[in-house]
Amino acid sequence: MKTIDDHIRKDEDEILKAKAEGRDGKVRHLEEELQELKDYKAHHPDDAHDPSALEVYCDSNPEAPECRIYED
Repeated sequence: MKTIDDHIRKDEDEILKAKAEGRDGKVRHLEEELQELKDYKAHHPDDAHDPSALEVYCDSNPEAPECRIYED
């Protein structure tokens, strides 16, 4: 994806498709991902890039060890 908006639209389309196919597990997974992307977008309104999974995770969990930033 080029932008977060593209990713959000793709997930919304995939959710509809998975619901039509009766794939409840995939629907739950995509709904969680969609909510995380929407939260990320709300926290970074001026940033249109499609964030990596680590960026989204660290946005929600800044205290996690893998999200720490050390300065010299």
